[in-house]
Amino acid sequence: AEKVLGYDLLSLCLEGPRAELDRTRHCQPAVFVASLAAVEKLNHQRPEVVESCVAAAGYSVGEFAALVFAGALGFAEALYAVKVRAEAMQKASEAVPSGMLSVISRREANYKFACLEARKHCESLGIENPVCEISNYLFPDSRVIAGHLQALEFLQKNARKYYFTRTSMLPVSGAFHTRLMEPAVEPLAEVLKSIEIQKPLVCVYSNVDGKKYMHAKHVEKLLVKQVVSPVLWEQTMHSVYERRQGTEFPYTYEMGPGKQLGAVLKKCNLKAWKQYNHVDALEDEEAAET
Repeated sequence: AEKVLGYDLLSLCLEGPRAELDRTRHCQPAVFVASLAAVEKLNHQRPEVVESCVAAAGYSVGEFAALVFAGALGFAEALYAVKVRAEAMQKASEAVPSGMLSVISRREANYKFACLEARKHCESLGIENPVCEISNYLFPDSRVIAGHLQALEFLQKNARKYYFTRTSMLPVSGAFHTRLMEPAVEPLAEVLKSIEIQKPLVCVYSNVDGKKYMHAKHVEKLLVKQVVSPVLWEQTMHSVYERRQGTEFPYTYEMGPGKQLGAVLKKCNLKAWKQYNHVDALEDEEAAET
């Protein structure tokens, strides 16, 4: 990773500084590498788990890790693509004051209407073509809305009107998975054209449509589209765990830093979550057990 990136990723992950690690250009490669390091750890401890895996999915940049795991992309080439993606997304973020707002709502919430009113508010401030839209579908009654900062501030102020019970700004620098990321499309498309992509050896589900990747061209096309499309994670969870009544749920492993996807799975599918495990490359086994 250090060779591909041109900086010492390991010491940045272990020693920080935190502010540098949180920057998009460093954060995405870090998540990608740490996720695959966790896969290596699991493969070392319990090879039968990795060998019997039937499906994989990755959240946003994690999709690149899922595709490497499934043999569709090589590690070094995928990391280079992630580097280009991360740098281009950071540059796009710096062009417009924008961000992402995590929302938990009541059933009555109408996200489309809320986003429309927030865009109208931006227009009244003189912002041309304002962006405010759902960028991540997490679980029932939870979405991430992304767009111009003024739109997100408006939604936070008027949360009660839209039946939003909890809102919090995410610690990211831009409106990922919206059209504000369009400047990042071309650089990523160029790099993916030059990479050899194979058909995945296990089913990998795409963030763009929540369905399985069918072939190499499909992977190339949807990875580019993913940058400006909402992450359909809730829909992906339904696709992954769809089974006939009475069929047992598989074991699920969340690989890499954080347990957020486990928390989301619990809200989407409690039965599937009961077979959930988390593997972090850093955690010492003894420390984890005590």
